[in-house]
Formats: sequence, C-alpha cells, structure tokens
Amino acid sequence: MTVHEDKRMQARSDIFKALGHPARLAMVIALGDGERCVCDLQELVGSDMSTISKHLTVLRAVGLVEPDKRGKQVYYSLKIPCTLGFVTCVDKALQERGP
Repeated sequence: MTVHEDKRMQARSDIFKALGHPARLAMVIALGDGERCVCDLQELVGSDMSTISKHLTVLRAVGLVEPDKRGKQVYYSLKIPCTLGFVTCVDKALQERGP
C-alpha cells in the first residue's frame, strides 16, 4: 500500500471503531432522522452528560457528526449520511441470518 492508501485505510478503520459502541451507533442512527440536541441524545442513550460528551467527541473526531451551537444548546447532525446505508445493509443481513 502507498502512504496515501494506508492513511485512507486507517481513516476507514477509525470510523468503524467509532461505530463500534452501541451508544454511538444509536446516536448515529437517530441523527439519520435529522439533527438532535445533546439533551435528546442523552435521553436516547440514557447516560450522564459527560459520557454523552465523550461519545460525541469520538464521533466528531472521525467526521461522522457535526455540531451547531445555538445559544446554550448544541445540535448535532450526521455529516456522513451514507453510514445509514451500511446500517441498513447490516440489518438486512442479520434478518436473513435469523436469530
């Protein structure tokens, strides 16, 4: 692999790692329906605010989500919407595989 190919492969791997936690995956799926404030994501996942913040930091670091600060609230949106296509593909494969 060239240096460029190696960096691209690492970036892909980092995205998959970020999606590897159930709470982060749930947030990404929820953001597929549109932007959400941090408080909505906290309610969805059921974790304390510092944990939600850490998860969002991981998702931001790999470029999956993007924040938009509005006054005291921060809203997040999905920056790589094709991620949901992968999730749908995985869901279909799991359904075909059975219990």
